[in-house]
Amino acid sequence: MKFSANLGFLWTDRPLPDAIRAAKAAGFDAVECHWPYAVPVADTRVALDETGLKMLGLNTNRGNTAIGENGLAALPGREADARAAIDEAVAYAVGLSTTSVHVMAGNTGGPRARRTFCDNLAYACDVAGDQVTILIEPLNPYNAPGYFLNSTEQAASIIREVGRPNLKLMFDFYHIQIIEGDVTRRFEALLPLIGHVQIASVPDRAAPDHGELDYAYVLPRVSKLGWDRPVGAEFVPEAGTLPDTSWLGRYSSF
Repeated sequence: MKFSANLGFLWTDRPLPDAIRAAKAAGFDAVECHWPYAVPVADTRVALDETGLKMLGLNTNRGNTAIGENGLAALPGREADARAAIDEAVAYAVGLSTTSVHVMAGNTGGPRARRTFCDNLAYACDVAGDQVTILIEPLNPYNAPGYFLNSTEQAASIIREVGRPNLKLMFDFYHIQIIEGDVTRRFEALLPLIGHVQIASVPDRAAPDHGELDYAYVLPRVSKLGWDRPVGAEFVPEAGTLPDTSWLGRYSSF
Protein backbone atom coordinates (compact mmCIF):
# COMPACT_ATOMS: atom_id res chain seq x y z
CA MET A 1 0.00 0.00 0.00
CA LYS A 2 1.17 3.52 -0.80
CA PHE A 3 0.75 6.63 1.34
CA SER A 4 0.48 10.37 0.76
CA ALA A 5 1.65 12.95 3.31
CA ASN A 6 -0.94 15.64 4.00
CA LEU A 7 1.17 18.78 4.28
CA GLY A 8 -1.69 20.74 5.75
CA PHE A 9 -0.73 19.06 9.04
CA LEU A 10 2.74 17.60 8.47
CA TRP A 11 5.95 19.66 8.42
CA THR A 12 4.01 22.91 8.76
CA ASP A 13 7.08 24.53 10.32
CA ARG A 14 8.67 24.91 6.87
CA PRO A 15 7.71 26.31 3.46
CA LEU A 16 5.66 24.02 1.22
CA PRO A 17 8.55 23.11 -1.12
CA ASP A 18 10.67 22.05 1.88
CA ALA A 19 7.74 20.11 3.35
CA ILE A 20 7.52 18.19 0.06
CA ARG A 21 11.21 17.33 0.37
CA ALA A 22 10.68 16.23 3.98
CA ALA A 23 7.84 13.93 2.91
CA LYS A 24 10.11 12.31 0.33
CA ALA A 25 12.87 11.81 2.90
CA ALA A 26 10.37 10.23 5.30
CA GLY A 27 9.35 7.62 2.72
CA PHE A 28 5.98 8.88 1.50
CA ASP A 29 4.89 8.05 -2.06
CA ALA A 30 2.95 11.26 -2.73
CA VAL A 31 1.79 14.48 -1.08
CA GLU A 32 -1.40 16.49 -0.69
CA CYS A 33 -2.11 19.81 0.98
CA HIS A 34 -4.81 22.18 2.18
CA TRP A 35 -4.28 25.75 0.94
CA PRO A 36 -1.03 26.17 -1.04
CA TYR A 37 -1.92 29.49 -2.67
CA ALA A 38 0.70 31.66 -0.95
CA VAL A 39 3.38 29.63 -2.76
CA PRO A 40 3.77 30.18 -6.52
CA VAL A 41 2.89 27.14 -8.61
CA ALA A 42 6.38 27.21 -10.14
CA ASP A 43 8.07 26.88 -6.73
CA THR A 44 5.86 23.96 -5.75
CA ARG A 45 6.46 22.27 -9.09
CA VAL A 46 10.25 22.52 -8.66
CA ALA A 47 10.02 20.55 -5.41
CA LEU A 48 7.67 17.97 -6.92
CA ASP A 49 9.92 17.48 -9.92
CA GLU A 50 12.99 17.25 -7.71
CA THR A 51 11.48 14.58 -5.45
CA GLY A 52 9.44 12.72 -8.04
CA LEU A 53 6.35 13.00 -5.83
CA LYS A 54 2.89 13.77 -7.17
CA MET A 55 0.56 16.29 -5.54
CA LEU A 56 -2.72 14.40 -5.19
CA GLY A 57 -5.05 17.09 -3.92
CA LEU A 58 -5.71 20.50 -2.42
CA ASN A 59 -8.68 22.40 -0.97
CA THR A 60 -10.64 25.43 -2.07
CA ASN A 61 -10.11 28.49 0.11
CA ARG A 62 -12.27 28.60 3.23
CA GLY A 63 -13.21 32.26 3.01
CA ASN A 64 -12.90 34.63 5.94
CA THR A 65 -11.51 32.44 8.70
CA ALA A 66 -11.45 35.41 11.10
CA ILE A 67 -15.23 35.13 11.31
CA GLY A 68 -15.20 31.33 11.31
CA GLU A 69 -15.84 30.56 7.66
CA ASN A 70 -14.88 27.02 6.67
CA GLY A 71 -15.70 26.95 2.99
CA LEU A 72 -18.03 28.85 0.68
CA ALA A 73 -19.68 26.47 -1.76
CA ALA A 74 -22.91 25.87 0.21
CA LEU A 75 -23.40 29.46 1.36
CA PRO A 76 -26.41 31.09 -0.36
CA GLY A 77 -25.52 34.53 -1.66
CA ARG A 78 -21.79 33.78 -1.83
CA GLU A 79 -21.82 32.09 -5.22
CA ALA A 80 -19.39 34.55 -6.80
CA ASP A 81 -16.87 34.05 -4.00
CA ALA A 82 -17.32 30.28 -4.07
CA ARG A 83 -16.75 30.10 -7.80
CA ALA A 84 -13.70 32.35 -7.60
CA ALA A 85 -12.27 29.93 -5.02
CA ILE A 86 -13.06 27.00 -7.30
CA ASP A 87 -11.38 28.71 -10.25
CA GLU A 88 -8.31 29.42 -8.11
CA ALA A 89 -8.06 25.84 -6.87
CA VAL A 90 -8.56 24.20 -10.26
CA ALA A 91 -5.99 26.50 -11.88
CA TYR A 92 -3.42 25.68 -9.19
CA ALA A 93 -4.19 21.97 -9.51
CA VAL A 94 -3.87 21.99 -13.30
CA GLY A 95 -0.56 23.84 -12.97
CA LEU A 96 0.81 20.94 -10.93
CA SER A 97 -1.01 18.09 -12.70
CA THR A 98 -2.78 17.56 -9.38
CA THR A 99 -5.59 15.02 -9.67
CA SER A 100 -8.21 16.34 -7.24
CA VAL A 101 -9.69 19.44 -5.59
CA HIS A 102 -11.72 19.27 -2.39
CA VAL A 103 -14.52 21.84 -2.63
CA MET A 104 -15.30 22.99 0.91
CA ALA A 105 -18.98 23.51 1.68
CA GLY A 106 -18.90 25.80 4.70
CA ASN A 107 -20.99 26.25 7.85
CA THR A 108 -24.66 26.37 6.93
CA GLY A 109 -27.70 24.14 6.53
CA GLY A 110 -31.10 23.66 4.96
CA PRO A 111 -32.57 23.09 1.49
CA ARG A 112 -31.34 26.38 0.04
CA ALA A 113 -27.79 25.58 1.10
CA ARG A 114 -28.05 22.16 -0.53
CA ARG A 115 -29.24 23.70 -3.80
CA THR A 116 -26.40 26.23 -3.67
CA PHE A 117 -23.86 23.48 -2.98
CA CYS A 118 -25.14 21.32 -5.83
CA ASP A 119 -25.07 24.24 -8.27
CA ASN A 120 -21.53 25.20 -7.28
CA LEU A 121 -20.36 21.58 -7.50
CA ALA A 122 -21.78 21.30 -11.00
CA TYR A 123 -19.86 24.46 -11.88
CA ALA A 124 -16.67 23.01 -10.34
CA CYS A 125 -17.02 19.77 -12.27
CA ASP A 126 -17.53 21.63 -15.52
CA VAL A 127 -14.49 23.85 -14.89
CA ALA A 128 -12.36 20.84 -13.93
CA GLY A 129 -13.41 18.80 -16.96
CA ASP A 130 -11.40 15.64 -17.42
CA GLN A 131 -8.28 17.11 -15.80
CA VAL A 132 -9.32 17.19 -12.13
CA THR A 133 -11.65 15.18 -9.89
CA ILE A 134 -13.84 17.27 -7.57
CA LEU A 135 -14.11 15.88 -4.02
CA ILE A 136 -16.54 16.52 -1.19
CA GLU A 137 -15.88 15.39 2.37
CA PRO A 138 -18.16 14.93 5.38
CA LEU A 139 -16.58 16.50 8.48
CA ASN A 140 -17.32 15.54 12.07
CA PRO A 141 -19.07 17.97 14.45
CA TYR A 142 -16.20 18.09 16.96
CA ASN A 143 -13.60 19.40 14.51
CA ALA A 144 -16.03 21.27 12.26
CA PRO A 145 -19.17 22.28 14.20
CA GLY A 146 -21.95 23.49 11.94
CA TYR A 147 -20.35 22.19 8.73
CA PHE A 148 -22.94 21.60 6.01
CA LEU A 149 -21.72 18.19 4.85
CA ASN A 150 -21.86 15.87 7.85
CA SER A 151 -22.67 12.32 6.72
CA THR A 152 -21.76 9.87 3.97
CA GLU A 153 -25.45 9.39 3.15
CA GLN A 154 -25.83 13.12 2.53
CA ALA A 155 -22.64 13.19 0.43
CA ALA A 156 -23.70 10.21 -1.69
CA SER A 157 -27.11 11.78 -2.29
CA ILE A 158 -25.50 15.03 -3.45
CA ILE A 159 -23.05 13.22 -5.73
CA ARG A 160 -25.92 11.37 -7.38
CA GLU A 161 -28.01 14.54 -7.69
CA VAL A 162 -25.22 16.54 -9.33
CA GLY A 163 -24.62 13.63 -11.67
CA ARG A 164 -21.13 14.48 -12.89
CA PRO A 165 -18.60 11.64 -13.40
CA ASN A 166 -15.77 13.70 -11.92
CA LEU A 167 -17.53 14.34 -8.59
CA LYS A 168 -16.40 11.91 -5.88
CA LEU A 169 -16.36 11.35 -2.12
CA MET A 170 -13.34 11.93 0.09
CA PHE A 171 -13.58 9.03 2.55
CA ASP A 172 -11.68 10.09 5.66
CA PHE A 173 -11.75 7.18 8.12
CA TYR A 174 -11.09 9.56 11.02
CA HIS A 175 -14.14 11.72 10.34
CA ILE A 176 -16.41 8.85 9.37
CA GLN A 177 -15.58 6.76 12.43
CA ILE A 178 -16.60 9.72 14.62
CA ILE A 179 -19.74 10.54 12.62
CA GLU A 180 -21.08 7.07 11.81
CA GLY A 181 -18.73 4.17 12.57
CA ASP A 182 -19.04 0.82 10.75
CA VAL A 183 -16.28 2.10 8.52
CA THR A 184 -15.24 -0.95 6.52
CA ARG A 185 -18.79 -1.91 5.52
CA ARG A 186 -19.49 1.72 4.72
CA PHE A 187 -16.31 1.94 2.64
CA GLU A 188 -17.28 -1.14 0.66
CA ALA A 189 -20.80 0.14 -0.01
CA LEU A 190 -19.56 3.56 -1.14
CA LEU A 191 -16.47 2.41 -3.05
CA PRO A 192 -17.83 3.31 -6.53
CA LEU A 193 -18.24 6.92 -5.34
CA ILE A 194 -14.89 7.28 -3.53
CA GLY A 195 -12.16 9.43 -5.05
CA HIS A 196 -9.66 9.64 -2.20
CA VAL A 197 -9.02 8.04 1.20
CA GLN A 198 -7.51 9.59 4.33
CA ILE A 199 -6.58 8.20 7.75
CA ALA A 200 -5.64 9.28 11.27
CA SER A 201 -6.03 7.76 14.71
CA VAL A 202 -9.34 8.17 16.53
CA PRO A 203 -10.11 10.07 18.67
CA ASP A 204 -6.87 12.08 18.95
CA ARG A 205 -6.16 12.51 15.20
CA ALA A 206 -2.53 11.52 15.66
CA ALA A 207 -0.45 8.97 13.74
CA PRO A 208 -2.63 6.05 12.59
CA ASP A 209 -1.00 3.37 14.75
CA HIS A 210 -3.22 3.44 17.87
CA GLY A 211 -6.69 4.38 19.08
CA GLU A 212 -10.12 2.91 18.50
CA LEU A 213 -9.61 2.19 14.79
CA ASP A 214 -7.31 -0.75 14.05
CA TYR A 215 -5.69 0.19 10.76
CA ALA A 216 -3.82 -3.12 10.75
CA TYR A 217 -7.27 -4.55 10.02
CA VAL A 218 -8.83 -1.64 8.11
CA LEU A 219 -6.09 -1.05 5.53
CA PRO A 220 -5.71 -4.67 4.35
CA ARG A 221 -9.49 -4.74 3.98
CA VAL A 222 -9.38 -1.53 1.91
CA SER A 223 -6.67 -3.07 -0.27
CA LYS A 224 -8.58 -6.33 -0.68
CA LEU A 225 -11.62 -4.40 -1.86
CA GLY A 226 -9.52 -3.02 -4.71
CA TRP A 227 -8.22 0.35 -3.52
CA ASP A 228 -4.79 0.67 -5.15
CA ARG A 229 -4.15 4.42 -4.93
CA PRO A 230 -2.20 6.20 -2.16
CA VAL A 231 -3.95 6.69 1.17
CA GLY A 232 -3.64 10.18 2.62
CA ALA A 233 -2.03 10.47 6.06
CA GLU A 234 -3.86 13.50 7.45
CA PHE A 235 -2.84 13.44 11.09
CA VAL A 236 -1.64 16.02 13.61
CA PRO A 237 1.84 15.43 15.07
CA GLU A 238 2.43 15.98 18.75
CA ALA A 239 3.26 19.65 19.36
CA GLY A 240 6.92 20.44 18.95
CA THR A 241 7.80 17.09 17.40
CA LEU A 242 8.47 15.77 13.93
CA PRO A 243 5.69 13.63 12.40
CA ASP A 244 5.79 10.02 13.61
CA THR A 245 6.25 7.90 10.48
CA SER A 246 7.38 4.68 12.17
CA TRP A 247 4.15 3.00 11.02
CA LEU A 248 4.89 3.58 7.32
CA GLY A 249 7.14 0.57 6.92
CA ARG A 250 4.66 -1.79 8.55
CA TYR A 251 1.62 -0.56 6.64
CA SER A 252 3.36 -0.40 3.28
CA SER A 253 3.24 -4.19 3.12
CA PHE A 254 -0.58 -4.29 3.12
